[in-house]
Amino acid sequence: MRKSVFTGGAATAAALALVLGGCSSGGTTTEPESTDQSGDAGAVEATEGELTVWVDETREAAVKAAAEQFTETTGTKVNLVLKNFDEIRADFTAQVPTGKGPDITVGAHDWLGELTANGVVAPIELGDKAGEFEDAAISAFTFDGSLYGLPYAIENIALIRNVALAPEAPATWEDAMAAADAAGTKYKFLVQMNGEEGDPYTFYPLQTSFGSTVFKQNDDGSFTNELNLATGGDEFAQFLADNGPKGTDVFNQDRTYDIVVDAFAKGESPFLIGGPWMLDSFGDVELSVDPVPSAGGEAAAPFAGVQGFYLSAQSKNPLIATDFMVNYLSTEEAQLAMYEAGGRPPALKAAAEVAAEDPITAGFIAAGADAQPMPSIPEMAAVWTPWGRTEAQIIAGSVDPAEAWAKMITDIQAEIG
Repeated sequence: MRKSVFTGGAATAAALALVLGGCSSGGTTTEPESTDQSGDAGAVEATEGELTVWVDETREAAVKAAAEQFTETTGTKVNLVLKNFDEIRADFTAQVPTGKGPDITVGAHDWLGELTANGVVAPIELGDKAGEFEDAAISAFTFDGSLYGLPYAIENIALIRNVALAPEAPATWEDAMAAADAAGTKYKFLVQMNGEEGDPYTFYPLQTSFGSTVFKQNDDGSFTNELNLATGGDEFAQFLADNGPKGTDVFNQDRTYDIVVDAFAKGESPFLIGGPWMLDSFGDVELSVDPVPSAGGEAAAPFAGVQGFYLSAQSKNPLIATDFMVNYLSTEEAQLAMYEAGGRPPALKAAAEVAAEDPITAGFIAAGADAQPMPSIPEMAAVWTPWGRTEAQIIAGSVDPAEAWAKMITDIQAEIG
């Protein structure tokens, strides 16, 4: 049930009520406006009693519906500015310090390190409502003990299985290989790569099954800047080499995203590691979505990517903006609308339960049960390139697996400092 004020404590709620009362008497419009701006896109300076919200095309209709309810209840005008999602982070970072950015923007949790380092986002308070969200979603938007985003969706990769070729879900890598041998397809198991740049994101669940994660974590789930790539790293590196072109040829640099999606759609492999964004490519193929099988004996934990909404550190109406985020964008109705638009399981538990009635969505949720939020700390920027290139070299068989993995760790540590 939607509330009229956010649940951040009596004093703050009282202050918000005063602000809302003042804004409602100002004669604001009752319809959210949507604009599409180019050049200095979205550089709309919020005025008293108004909110400016940046959205992308996927989320626009769902956010507009929530904005209409908000305007009807509070009288506060909501300006929706349509943005290209790939441009939001850079534009937000550049415009907020000038006072021309939005009050709220849609965004991904792994932007958090950069956004907090630049001082462009403000923390929000969910109070008891935090317990209504998946723990991983709250953890992903938490930095230095403060919550900086209102989560709405969680996404992770999983094992996508062609049921006709593999009737049972494999629990282990060995099970998957045996099923692939029985299927007799062109490819045993499809994992995308990006040539010499590799794809450590997609390989990550296989890596974590060897106990190797990127950074160590504190007891509260937050990340330290201490690398944990050495733990189980040698074993994982050898696994990559054993399954490269000089071994089983299960992994290959030449198998790009388009190639593996096309091959799976044609029934050329029973298995593909991938995400919900691929599903529209598979037509009438009967699918099941399962956890990634363990190759190293431990649970295969993919990265969890969480999407949500950030509050600008320069918002002229932070209390009103927080009310809209916490009490209108976090309703079951709004979260399900965004799920239906983007296909990612909702972050709100009640909405996730409804979404899980779809077996494919339920499969992604189950596959993400052990998922780890992608580290949003600034040090992560130093990891991606050497990590991916090293994996690609090991798979190609051009380097000694253990030596290359050790050098990668040394190089990353030197970059982090």
